Amino acid sequence: MPTGGRPTFSFGSSGILSQQIENGAPLDLFAAADRSYVEGLRQKGMILPDSEVLYARGKLVLAGAAGVKIGAGRLEDLLDPAIKKVALANPDHAPYGRAAREALQKAGIWTRLESKLVYGNNIRDTQTLVETGNAEEGLLALSLVKNSALRYTLVDQALYQPLDQAMAVVKRSKNQDLARKFIQLVRGPEGRAILEKYGFEVPAK
Repeated sequence: MPTGGRPTFSFGSSGILSQQIENGAPLDLFAAADRSYVEGLRQKGMILPDSEVLYARGKLVLAGAAGVKIGAGRLEDLLDPAIKKVALANPDHAPYGRAAREALQKAGIWTRLESKLVYGNNIRDTQTLVETGNAEEGLLALSLVKNSALRYTLVDQALYQPLDQAMAVVKRSKNQDLARKFIQLVRGPEGRAILEKYGFEVPAK
């Protein structure tokens, strides 16, 4: 960071991280894969409202192991009997999991797939399920698979609500100035270039 500070990251699903902040976790900055979690904390007076910004829009992909291709990479291909397990993040607290469930519902195959579904605690856990072969296919974040060995196909964005991602400074933080500077870094030229490299859409300045 240009300030000389070195951030320490704590990864998890947006819902669980939000709960941790509510329970007093010593976090300075909250970046959520769904802006609704940041808005929820704002309504509870737990973040600094003037620090809240939209920083990216994520994309959902259907992914599987490279070299193993069943069907044409369409959601409907998940019904193939050769596919035994389909991984997604837990939709109860993970935004990408919620988007995956919504896409499968709109595609009309959610009910028929339920017996195949395995859940990761968050999107990174879900990626591990696919990479280790514990699921042949998974609905993952483009940002995680774009530079990985997994093969992937973008899911039609019309099938799920936009994954608008927001961040804000936690009100009880003792490092508010540093947290604000980190937001500036993410929204600046360097941060925007990194986000675009990993497949995020970035908002206009």
